[in-house]
Amino acid sequence: MKKIAVALICILTVQLSKAQERVITTGVPFLLVAGDARSAGMADNGVATSADVYSQQWNPAKYAFSLDKQGFSVSYTPYLTQLVNDISLGQVTYFNKINDKSAFASSIRYFSLGEIELRQNAEDIPNVVKPAEYALDLSYALKLSSRFSTSVAGRYIRSNLNIPTEGKNSSAASSFAFDVAGFYQSEEKAFKDFNGKWRLGFNFQNIGPKINYDQTTDSTIGSNFLPANMKLGGGFDFILDEFNKVGLNLEFNKLLVPTPQEPKDLNGDGEVSTAEKNQNNIDYNSIGWTEGIFKSFGDAPGGLSEELKEFTYSVGAEYMYQDSFAFRLGYFHESPLKGARKFLSIGTGFTYNVVKIDVSYLFSASSVKNPLENTLRFSLSFAFGDKYGEY
Repeated sequence: MKKIAVALICILTVQLSKAQERVITTGVPFLLVAGDARSAGMADNGVATSADVYSQQWNPAKYAFSLDKQGFSVSYTPYLTQLVNDISLGQVTYFNKINDKSAFASSIRYFSLGEIELRQNAEDIPNVVKPAEYALDLSYALKLSSRFSTSVAGRYIRSNLNIPTEGKNSSAASSFAFDVAGFYQSEEKAFKDFNGKWRLGFNFQNIGPKINYDQTTDSTIGSNFLPANMKLGGGFDFILDEFNKVGLNLEFNKLLVPTPQEPKDLNGDGEVSTAEKNQNNIDYNSIGWTEGIFKSFGDAPGGLSEELKEFTYSVGAEYMYQDSFAFRLGYFHESPLKGARKFLSIGTGFTYNVVKIDVSYLFSASSVKNPLENTLRFSLSFAFGDKYGEY
């Protein structure tokens, strides 16, 4: 019973696998799940796409390039729909562009695990619990030049996965994190048959102390790394005419979390005992979060070749007509050694006056089941205030 939190993390973690030995897992993995349908339609691609109301999760620096004065959005993502119908991720975002150079934004992501009935015996009256997690964000973006902006974001994280038991501390786990991001957008340039615009972006996100789910044990043993992550990406807009535009985007991601190591045969008897495996886990959990970030770039047991496998990539495309209709495609790839997630996505968007509706759908391309497989995701957004000019 007291292991329920760990079990839920394993079930819902984004880094799913078929018993691969060096898949990196973290606490609060819902922070890496795409919360909006626009980015989801391009296979979780968003660090260098054009600015939108959903930029808080992907790259808050993009808000400084928004053409809208204010924006508000609500997103809903069903989760594990083939198993249950009450697990979901919801997200609400608001941004305000203070002037032509700066903007602030806030958001809340709420991950509900639905209702869980707990019994000691089949005939017992169930104890119904509703575990959930949420993250509250606040960011500020500033243009350092007419073409480059940067941002910082702070995040409070609360994870209530513990199950109340007699004599046990059942309080929720919490932590905090910050993001540092940048975004570059070029001038529109004329080519032979079309105009074009480059975009580049980066985001170091979820940087912060580990989260401790089991507060009755030593914090070294019961703590979990946050899903610290590095996003790097670029994109190019093919502006075919005043009505038609095609955007192509490429994004790379890497968890800034240490790689689990192989247990060592410390006593030289040719076998790895349970005690030696436990010591290996203790050694891993004793790594500090700042140390873990630096170790994550060079600690893979398989050397550089395995280190490169810890990068995932996604390719996304978006066709826009008159900024009122969008069609999107995407592909996401992860190494079989590190989780084996591979999926295709499609999406669409419709804009009418200040209202925009986005929808996306995911197809798994891997033998590993994806918790978002065959799932429709929805986002609704509104734009307010005057428009800013683009230059």
